[in-house]
Amino acid sequence: MRNVGLSFIVALTLLSAFTVSAKEIRLTDDAIAQILIEDSISSYPKNCACPYNSASNGSRCGKRSAYNRAGGYSPLCFKEDVTKGMVQEYRQRVKG
Repeated sequence: MRNVGLSFIVALTLLSAFTVSAKEIRLTDDAIAQILIEDSISSYPKNCACPYNSASNGSRCGKRSAYNRAGGYSPLCFKEDVTKGMVQEYRQRVKG
């Protein structure tokens, strides 16, 4: 009986530790940049948001992409497109 009680306390302690550590995880700037890029690409209504995407016929979009065309959509395609301000704004939006 004592082993069952001890096992229960250990399991409860471990569960509590994992719950606390999960709340303390902070995303890196690179991880947030990747999230913003994926959101940007998914919000584009067609296939060719970025040069590295594939067109409906399977070919690479390249210069036909919205990223390379003037006017209209300006998707985020590369890590360099994401500014520190965008990362901070994301942190604030998710935080509160």
